[in-house]
Amino acid sequence: MKKTILTIDDQADIRRLVRMTLEYDGYTVLEASEGAEGLALARSRRPDLILLDVMMPGIDGLMVGKTLQADPVLCRIPVIMLTALDRDSDVDAGLEVGVRAYLCKPFGPVELLQMIESFIQEAQSTPDSAPSAFPSR
Repeated sequence: MKKTILTIDDQADIRRLVRMTLEYDGYTVLEASEGAEGLALARSRRPDLILLDVMMPGIDGLMVGKTLQADPVLCRIPVIMLTALDRDSDVDAGLEVGVRAYLCKPFGPVELLQMIESFIQEAQSTPDSAPSAFPSR
């Protein structure tokens, strides 16, 4: 069964790169260009994993992360922060709002796929527990 990944990022070129990488590997990809649209898609489609940028107009990625974490259904969806912000304080802020991993731009497609596959496999093997968090740089 194909897994569905939601990418929430205001940069069209990043969404396109992610979509091409994930579709080539057999994933279904949903895209949102801002936080409110991403939250609506997460609620309606319940993706298997969310890739989330921090710096976006309107609702930023940290607020989206907090909102997802506060929802009893959506809080089980692993979220990978995919952002250019790479300071320790940025990573800490992402992990504090419930993001399970932090991948800094620029990133390699292979690294992204490995991280996604790890979280999806972990979620399949332990559906009642949240995957462990780990930052990546």
